[in-house]
Amino acid sequence: MNKAQLIDSVASTADVSKADAGRAVDATLSAIGGSLSGGDNVSLVGFGTFSVRHRAARMGRNPQTGAAIHINASKSVGFKAGKALKESL
Repeated sequence: MNKAQLIDSVASTADVSKADAGRAVDATLSAIGGSLSGGDNVSLVGFGTFSVRHRAARMGRNPQTGAAIHINASKSVGFKAGKALKESL
């Protein structure tokens, strides 16, 4: 499912226009992104938890040359599925 399909699904389920559903989906994604960028976790009970995960700096290898390279520390988004979501699969 892509974003357009999600908007269509929300519009039909909530009986609202696609424009209103699009604004709601955009606002939801923006709120989740803003919270994560601030370092907070986002927990949606029954669905799952989004969190910021820290990756330590490490040494890696260039696959073409085999030369050792330094990979900087970084942050990424993690997701842990909730119980209800796991059970629905």
